[in-house]
Amino acid sequence: MNARNPTGAWFEGLEPDDVDGAAEAVRDGRATTPREWAAEAVDAGVVPDEEAYYEWLHEATLAAATAAVATYERADDQQLIHAIRALDDCQRVVNELTERLGEWAGTHDPEARVDTGYVRSLAERDPESPAERRLVTFAGRIVALEDETRELRAFVERSAPEVAPNLSALAGAELAARLISLAGGLEPLAKKPSGTVQVLGAEQSLFAHLAGGAPSPKHGVIYLHEGVRRAPPDHRGSAARALAGKLSIAARVDHYSGERRPELDQELERRLERIHARGRE
Repeated sequence: MNARNPTGAWFEGLEPDDVDGAAEAVRDGRATTPREWAAEAVDAGVVPDEEAYYEWLHEATLAAATAAVATYERADDQQLIHAIRALDDCQRVVNELTERLGEWAGTHDPEARVDTGYVRSLAERDPESPAERRLVTFAGRIVALEDETRELRAFVERSAPEVAPNLSALAGAELAARLISLAGGLEPLAKKPSGTVQVLGAEQSLFAHLAGGAPSPKHGVIYLHEGVRRAPPDHRGSAARALAGKLSIAARVDHYSGERRPELDQELERRLERIHARGRE
């Protein structure tokens, strides 16, 4: 059933079974004022009644939303978020399994010092018993996870500068990825004030402070930045504020223009140097 030219209607030229076309029209269409769309669709002969219109609209909006979510999830900043979270998961599991391996390996070699080198050498050992065979296989699984962790870190190091060049230059690729992850994306990070950026990753401490009985956190994950970590204790709050301010600007530049701004690096370096100098006086 073809529409009889309902001028300016979002469903103009569409068939009721064209869900993809309707989804595109819903996603991209604009109207300056509200209109009685259901009545117009019925009058135009697009649908037999308003119930059919709303069923069609439901299918169209659901399809449009599904496509929008899929596009959002495939975006580069979301892929970076998945990578940094996978990196953290791999590192956590490697640490836990290495601890378990140490306990097991100690039953075979009480003098064993379980570190990365030992795990790799154990994974290459020729086992002499069924129990040792399982131990060697277990070590091999840990080695594989360590390799995956290293490759994920390399992926983050390559990807973060492409997603957020200024943020990565100021914070380092891994910290930039963590900030984007904590914010839920580059756009949400770009919209956050510097005070919020300063305490990202310290939510539990912040909530404890707001509930009373705990001091306000001076910094969150940005403590990983050497400009904050190496600042004199009495000046870490100032260093965290200075860093958060520049990171906020960098995130906005990355999101809204993507233009590389080397002067941000220089400004941050000078600001942190002054703060560190005050701590040495």
